[in-house]
Amino acid sequence: MSGLLKFITCGSVDDGKSTLIGHLLYDAKLIYADQEEALKLDSKVGSRGGDIDYSLLLDGLMAEREQGITIDVAYRYFTTDNRSFICADTPGHEEYTRNMACGASFADLAVILVDASQGVLTQTRRHARICALMGIRYFVFAVNKMDLTGYSEQVFKEIEQQIEELRKELSLYSTVIIPVSATEGDNITKRMENMDWYKGPVLLDYLETVDIDEATAEEKGFYMPVQRVCRPNHEFRGFQGQIEHGTVHTGDEVRTLPSGEKAHVKSILVADHSEESAGEGRPVTLQLDREVDVSRGCVIESGTSLKAYDTFETELLWMDDTELTVGKNFLVKIASKLIPGIVTGIKYKIDINTGEQESADTLKKNEIAAVTIAVTEPVIASEFADYRTMGELILIDRISNMTSACGVIKKTSDGGSGRHHAADRAVRGALNWQTPLIVEFRPDEDNVSADVIAEAEFKLIESGRHTYLYHPEKGENYADVAKHLFEAGLVVLLILDNDTAADDRLSSDERYKTWKALRGSYNSDVTSDEISDKIFRLTNSSITMDANNWII
Repeated sequence: MSGLLKFITCGSVDDGKSTLIGHLLYDAKLIYADQEEALKLDSKVGSRGGDIDYSLLLDGLMAEREQGITIDVAYRYFTTDNRSFICADTPGHEEYTRNMACGASFADLAVILVDASQGVLTQTRRHARICALMGIRYFVFAVNKMDLTGYSEQVFKEIEQQIEELRKELSLYSTVIIPVSATEGDNITKRMENMDWYKGPVLLDYLETVDIDEATAEEKGFYMPVQRVCRPNHEFRGFQGQIEHGTVHTGDEVRTLPSGEKAHVKSILVADHSEESAGEGRPVTLQLDREVDVSRGCVIESGTSLKAYDTFETELLWMDDTELTVGKNFLVKIASKLIPGIVTGIKYKIDINTGEQESADTLKKNEIAAVTIAVTEPVIASEFADYRTMGELILIDRISNMTSACGVIKKTSDGGSGRHHAADRAVRGALNWQTPLIVEFRPDEDNVSADVIAEAEFKLIESGRHTYLYHPEKGENYADVAKHLFEAGLVVLLILDNDTAADDRLSSDERYKTWKALRGSYNSDVTSDEISDKIFRLTNSSITMDANNWII
């Protein structure tokens, strides 16, 4: 089988992933003579009593060699007589699941190792689910360390049954199970008589012959997310990006999204020369025959069913150390588009061991869940099963700029590009980078003056908060006004006199709080710094709230 195969090795910690690929490279004579000599020299002080430690070919970090584990993703490029490969050797430790997910995002096939002495573990299940989440359809389960079980066929069959149950649970498209010994080399590049009961393919032969194209989703048409608008002078305006599917020819009529304008392709530039056509995977510059409204994040297409949506249901792997809570806002990246968005709900999280759906209000690191997300304006997107590139997304923390989650779009909202969902206070608050809040002050009771509250509001504004200081007149229907300001995504500082009765319509809302309850003890005068500091922290949507949704 010709062509490039991108694959990932993953599984639980110490299952032998690096050793497996290292032995494959060594046996297939895909390393240089000096690398072989260095490997033999390094192995003399390794953990195998002087025998070759094949994992050293991939574990290059000092910490990896000291601990005997993989920490970062190691990419290896190699070519046999039959095929070219890119291998991502990923860490198995739960702490480095983020790194594993990064490797899985590029792969077409997953080699998941299973320790024959332990069977399918929680991390094995997690990695298999993440690979399936990332759209990988071809799986090789390498049952490693068969030498430690005396090459027992019975042990292999028991693990084979566990893997079959996992395959059914995840609805995996294609699975192959191969018994191997990464240290001894059994069934990696050649058969050995230790497991003459196994009649299936050896690992390298399978990797060289598997046809990954036969399961490719039937995406329709041509589309290219625009990464950059190139305008070196007033005579030329080109749109640069990588063709994600289909072929484009000079003279083709294309459509730009989300504007919907149509034009014809005037020229196709690839590197420093023109071509009459370009296909999937090619980075190109397209010049159109008329001016259209296109910028980074737009899509040029023809013959697709792509539309713009502002709300979608996703399946996410949460990778941040802090918990995910409903209402937290992020930068959402879909293809080349970066747009503010907010998590509007957590439908359920998935139990890694059983696959069952569990209700959840928060997500912890490395948990997988179905989450609904709303963005601030319609963006070109698709269900992952229809258009893979337009159905992938990541969530970026707006404060730290770290990638907090990655996932795929499972369901888009009905209605196409129309603004079919009304914006709520969470979305409006996300645009303001804050959580909406109403805080009630009663100056006569709270030992605080209206002037101090006004000073605190000014300090909140200086800190970037969007506020409104509301001091209703006697008899005014203040509850409706305050609620409208609240729904607009603002932080409302509500000053009430003693003769103003409390309104249950406000006090029943979870984001309404009295200053007396917030402050607790109030034996001394309240300062504007105290007020502004507490309200600032309460309205910081990047902070995880306590069980009562409040930080005091």
